[in-house]
Amino acid sequence: MIPPAVEGRTLGLRADALGFAESVIMGIAGSGPAYSLAASTATLVGAVGVLAPASLLYCGLIMFGIVFAFRHLNRVVVNAGASYAWVGAIFSPALGFLAGWALIISSVVFMVSGTLPAAAATLKLLAPDVADDQRAITVVAALWLVAIGAVVGKGIKLSSYVQVGFTVIEVGVLGLLLALAALGFAPEPAHALAAAWFTGTGFTPALFAAGAATSLFALSGWDVTANLNEETRDGGRIAGAGSIVAVVIVILLLSGFSALSLLLLSDAAISRAGINIVSVVAAKVMPHPWDYLAVVAVMVSTIGTLETSILQFTRTLFAMSRDKALHPRYGRLHPVYQTPWVATLLITALGLVLLFGSLTLHGIKTVINDTVNAVGFQVAFYYGLTGLSCAWHFRAEARNGVGPFFLLFLWPLVGVAFCFAIAVYSVPNFDLTTNMLGAGSIAIGIIPYLWGWRRRSPTTPELGGLSP
Repeated sequence: MIPPAVEGRTLGLRADALGFAESVIMGIAGSGPAYSLAASTATLVGAVGVLAPASLLYCGLIMFGIVFAFRHLNRVVVNAGASYAWVGAIFSPALGFLAGWALIISSVVFMVSGTLPAAAATLKLLAPDVADDQRAITVVAALWLVAIGAVVGKGIKLSSYVQVGFTVIEVGVLGLLLALAALGFAPEPAHALAAAWFTGTGFTPALFAAGAATSLFALSGWDVTANLNEETRDGGRIAGAGSIVAVVIVILLLSGFSALSLLLLSDAAISRAGINIVSVVAAKVMPHPWDYLAVVAVMVSTIGTLETSILQFTRTLFAMSRDKALHPRYGRLHPVYQTPWVATLLITALGLVLLFGSLTLHGIKTVINDTVNAVGFQVAFYYGLTGLSCAWHFRAEARNGVGPFFLLFLWPLVGVAFCFAIAVYSVPNFDLTTNMLGAGSIAIGIIPYLWGWRRRSPTTPELGGLSP
C-alpha cells in the first residue's frame, strides 16, 4: 500500500526517473567498492590476516538478511524515508525517527570520511607536491562537496547520469586489475593462495568479530536504492531487485580485490599502503603511468559514494518533514528540479562545517578512522532496526513454509543479530571522539523527536499503511 501523499504525487518528487539498471548502479555506487577497498583493506587485513576475503564473503552472506528485509518492506510500502517509515509504522514513531536520524547523522559524518580521500586522490593527480597537506586536502574536499551538492540539487536524472559514468570507471578499473592478475601479469605471490582465504577455515569467534565491523562498513550503502524508490519506475519491485544485484557485484569485487592484495603484497606492505592500497596493487600489475587509473577509480568512487550519501540524507529528511516529524521547511522541493533543495543546502553546509572542523584533528588517517568507525556504528543501528521490523511484520507469513520462514524471518533476524552485535562490540573499543560521533549523535536525536512530536497532529497520515 502506497501512502496517499505518494500515490497522488502531490509532493512532487520526480516519479519514474530511474530504471532497473540505474537502480543497480546507484546501489553499487552507494557501497563505493574502490573507496571501500581504499578505506578498509589495510584495517581488515590487520585484523584477520589472510581471512579477509572470507570475512567479506561471510559478512556479505549475513548482510543479505538485511538486503532481503529492505526488499520485502519496500514491496509493501514505497516511501523515500525507507527505514524511518517502516520502523516507525511497525514498532513506534520514536524508533522510526531514531532509525531515520541515524541515517541522517551517518550521511553528515560521511561528508568528512568521503570527501577527504577524494581530495587526496585529486591532489595526487594534479598537485602531488601538496597531496599530503591536510589544509590543501580540506580545501579541495570542500570544493568537491559543493560541486556534488549542486549536481544532486539539479535533479535526480543528472545525478544518475553522473553516477553511471563514475561507476563504470571504478568497476571497470577493479575488474581490469583482477583480470590482469588472472591472466598472469602479477609478480611472484607474497602469500600462497589457499582455499582457507575464502572458506574461513581458522576463524574463531573473536577473530571473526575483529573483522566484522570493518566488513560491515565496506558492504554498506547499497540501501540508497530504497531511498530513491519514489523516483524509480515500479519502485516497489525494482528498488529492491536493484539492491540485490548491486550487493552481489559489490561482494564479488571486494572479496576478489582483498584476495588480490594478499596475493601481491606482504602484510607489512598492505599496512604501509593504507588508503593507497588500490594504487599500490595497480602498480604491481600495470606499468606506469597506467597505474594512475587506480587513483582515478578511487577518486570517482569516493565522489559517487558522497553523492549517494547526499541523496539518502535529502530523501530521508524530505520524508520526515512530509510527516511533520521534522520542520516542513526541510521537505521543500525545487519547483523545477523536483529535489529537496533546502535539505541539499543543509547537508552541504553541515559537511563544510565538519570538514573545516576536522582540521583540529591531527592527520588525515585519524580523521578518516574516527569517522569510518562512527558511520559503521550508525549503519549497524538502523540496519538492525529495519531487519527486526521485517521479521516482526512478516512473522505470520513466515509460517507458510520453509522458504517464507527463511527469507522473511530467519535470515533477516540473523542479519539483525549481526548488526547489533557489531554495535555492542564496537562501543567499548572506540575512543571518546568516535563514541560521541557514533552513539552520542544518535542519542541526541531524542531532542528533535520530542520537538517534532509537538507538531504532529491527529490528521497526520500514518507512515505507509504498515501495522504491527
